[in-house]
Amino acid sequence: MDTFLFQATIYLLAAVIAVPVAARLGLGSVLGYLVAGLIIGPVLGIVAATEDLQHFAEFGVVMMLFLIGLELEPRALWDMRHRLIGLGGLQVTLTTLAIMAASMALGLDWATGLAVGMIFALSSTAIVLQTLSEKGLMQTGGGRSAFSVLLTQDIAVIPMLILLPLLAHGFEPTLNADGSILRGGDDHGAGHGASMSLVEGLPGWGVALVTLGAVALIILGGVYGARPLFRFINASRLPEMFTAVALLIVVGIGFLMMLVGLSPALGTFLAGVVLANSEFRHQLESDVEPFKGLLLGLFFITVGAGINFGAFLTAPFVILAMTLGVILLKGTILFVLGWLFGLRGRQQWLFTLSLAQAGEFGFVLISFSLQQGVLTGTLGQRLLLVVALSMLITPLLFILYEWLSARLAAEPDDTPEDDEIDEKGTVLIAGIGRFGQIVNRMVQSAGFKTVVIDNDLKTIQLMRQFGFKGFFGDPTRPELLHAAGIDDAKVLVVALDDPAATTKLVALAKQLRPELHVVARARDRTHVYALYQAKADDIVRELFDSSLRAGRYVLENIGLSEYEAAVAQETFFHHDRHTVRELAALWDPKIPTAQNEAYIARARELEKDLETALLTAIDTKSDAA
Repeated sequence: MDTFLFQATIYLLAAVIAVPVAARLGLGSVLGYLVAGLIIGPVLGIVAATEDLQHFAEFGVVMMLFLIGLELEPRALWDMRHRLIGLGGLQVTLTTLAIMAASMALGLDWATGLAVGMIFALSSTAIVLQTLSEKGLMQTGGGRSAFSVLLTQDIAVIPMLILLPLLAHGFEPTLNADGSILRGGDDHGAGHGASMSLVEGLPGWGVALVTLGAVALIILGGVYGARPLFRFINASRLPEMFTAVALLIVVGIGFLMMLVGLSPALGTFLAGVVLANSEFRHQLESDVEPFKGLLLGLFFITVGAGINFGAFLTAPFVILAMTLGVILLKGTILFVLGWLFGLRGRQQWLFTLSLAQAGEFGFVLISFSLQQGVLTGTLGQRLLLVVALSMLITPLLFILYEWLSARLAAEPDDTPEDDEIDEKGTVLIAGIGRFGQIVNRMVQSAGFKTVVIDNDLKTIQLMRQFGFKGFFGDPTRPELLHAAGIDDAKVLVVALDDPAATTKLVALAKQLRPELHVVARARDRTHVYALYQAKADDIVRELFDSSLRAGRYVLENIGLSEYEAAVAQETFFHHDRHTVRELAALWDPKIPTAQNEAYIARARELEKDLETALLTAIDTKSDAA
């Protein structure tokens, strides 16, 4: 009964039963997966968390980091540098030193204490981000801060792996019954890549060069190779090929990172960031998302199934005390850092409780430490249990946060959950500021049904006071667009204040429904070019029409007749539309406009043509009149 099909059936059956029950009870899917693993593993003993299965499940974490990278442009990552270095760096450093001091107080030497400190300084990227996303907390102040710290921790794994061999005591590696080296519950692919390592036996400078070469290959491949590859695949007209390429990118980069001794998750995150500006980003997201969800669920099940109850029962109170001690010590540091970085109230508690556990990268460090003789076998087993139990407790910490949150007054920086959209209309309007209000009133007054979505809660509430119904939510989220009826709507009006969000929504809408007619509000001419590339059907510069009217009034009051001023206005309008189409072909978002010589030269030529066209039109119409 140890066949693959039997194992797969048990895992899927446990997930199908436990996860919906946990979700129905408001406990979240993560706790459901963990409990399912506990039941089929340590409790009933039906299956065992094999190392091969754990390596396979770990790719859920890898895919999650890839999807996160796709949501982050390099500029956004640069904007986060203060929280990454400040908040994240302080958390890793202070937690490591505090746990090291506690370990030394319990009798460990400084080197072993430092290794233990590094292991427990890391939190669970998989559980935290999955839970934050499920509960709609990712965009809150506490959620964004937690993400910054998790990203810093994932990067910090690299120097930790470099430092651990220097702390070795010469302990003999602990062996399993079959003679294999005892490893953590999940070593993020290290074991599979060891036999094919590109850096094994190289000097330090050689390892650095190979590592930098691998990173450079990912960046250059993403910048120069992704677009030709996807255009080639697109020509095949086979949707499954897009899925195959998406999986090839994730698995291939993960394998490359293993060959050079780095984390596959970190490599795919970097690839996601590089591809964040690609027009195929949303296609990649939709292809990878289903695999990410299933593999993450399998990962959580293996964590629960991998808890060694035999080792736990040898010293249950010691292991529970260690687990609670880590959570309390780490939570105290997080609470203080959150306060220093401006988090208050429920956001401070969210930041603290979401990161207080140990994480899956702790398995990596424990496995590596056992192989290098940094830890004894007994200590390694106990640390594995502490990491697994703290991850198991994490969903309960989120429940504690919700209990505390219900008793704390709402704060200005809180982001409420999106409204449930229960209406569908012919016209969708994203953004209900000054621009969107006029469009909405005009369309509704003409007898057509509109559905309005805006991510500014105050604007939505004010709109409701005047009798206009609107829904609060982020219109750039695909699930919100589907709920609002984008599959059946005839027109989408994008009237958001944020130009980047406008361009993102236009591109997303055109990917979801290429035939949908999209009317988009543009901030300026440069934004027009970006929307033109995103395939918007009608682009309206927010001040263009009003500026034309103002120019017409000026002409009427400096000597032109109303008829001549109207002719000048119409001529300018048509010439400008022609100019925008001409210059859009020369505009390059990667080159500043002031440095684009071809663009500048053509703009000057078209400006001279405008002067000639205006004078000719006015003279011709005046003679005809």
